[in-house]
Amino acid sequence: MKIIDRQLLDDLTAAARQNPRLRRNWNIHHEDSFPAHRLLNAMEPSSYIRPHRHLDPRKDETFIIVRGRLGVILFADDGSVREKFLLDAAGDTLGVDLPSGSFHTAVSLAEGTIFFEVKAGPYLPLADGEKAGWAPEEGSPEAGEYLAGLKSLF
Repeated sequence: MKIIDRQLLDDLTAAARQNPRLRRNWNIHHEDSFPAHRLLNAMEPSSYIRPHRHLDPRKDETFIIVRGRLGVILFADDGSVREKFLLDAAGDTLGVDLPSGSFHTAVSLAEGTIFFEVKAGPYLPLADGEKAGWAPEEGSPEAGEYLAGLKSLF
């Protein structure tokens, strides 16, 4: 049994701040091959997740905010913004369910942001067709400016 308490959230946030990517997962599922992935995802505001999609029709994703504020963005295939959602632990919208096949990303809008994520396993690295070719790669010189633009949507 795993317990989720405030100390775990604090520890997870501290680990995210120490990670060069400024995020850290805490997996509830036992291994990457498990058919149902359930995890907490701690993410700091300067962390960038390149927009991507999951082409497997079983890989819808659900995000539920636990702490902080998270912007979730859905894109059209050409990179234009299709929809955006603000998840705020102190607000009215607490979660979204993202359909497989849709380009999406999430941006942290507050320090200490943590969200609960659920999707089908097993874990597989993104294939080339799942990465948004119109968005900069993580760690590239253009990523910071692109992230700033995404955050400005909120």
